[in-house]
Amino acid sequence: MAIRTVSDTHLRRHPERARYDRESVYAILDEGYHCHLGFVANGRPFVIPTIHARLGDVLYIHGSSASRLIRTLAEGIECCVTVTLLDGLVLARSAFNHSMNYRSAMVLGHATLVTDPEEKETAFRAVVEHVAHGRWDDIRWPTRKEDKATAILRLPIEEFSGKVRAGPPKDDPSDLELDAWAGVLPLRIVPGQPVDSPDLRPGLEPPAYVKEYRR
Repeated sequence: MAIRTVSDTHLRRHPERARYDRESVYAILDEGYHCHLGFVANGRPFVIPTIHARLGDVLYIHGSSASRLIRTLAEGIECCVTVTLLDGLVLARSAFNHSMNYRSAMVLGHATLVTDPEEKETAFRAVVEHVAHGRWDDIRWPTRKEDKATAILRLPIEEFSGKVRAGPPKDDPSDLELDAWAGVLPLRIVPGQPVDSPDLRPGLEPPAYVKEYRR
């Protein structure tokens, strides 16, 4: 299902990079480790980084119950969630044509606080699994006190768009003979070797989803 045309999410600059289908946008939301949550409160703009997870056509956003900004959002004010994946540095022959290869997604809407216990547990699990699939079943689940201290926002994915830039530099024809290297330096997140917590009990090995971590 594609997005209805909404002026706030319709790309005007480089419209050829736009993605309006759910499959493309969801793939970006699912691959991104974190999101940035933007909104206006008391006449001032705020952008905060946090963790998210998608279940179907709903985006769940993790926060603290003690956060004044989260409480403000829970009142139903409009917000914007963005996720960006950096795939490479695009080095052109001219300063003007330098760029980056990236995939980004934006979701607009009104977030509400999840109050149903069953939905909140499901969302909490989804957030943990978003970071490391398989982790939820290996760990202690939240206590009532921890659950109370945690806020989960629910944002229906109704107004959204994606933007993707890929490929080599787009140099001006007059610059092609310059003695400057041009191309793309690919970038990606590569997991390193697991490091045991210093207070880990002897004999505990990292689980397979840590040793063979894949995104």
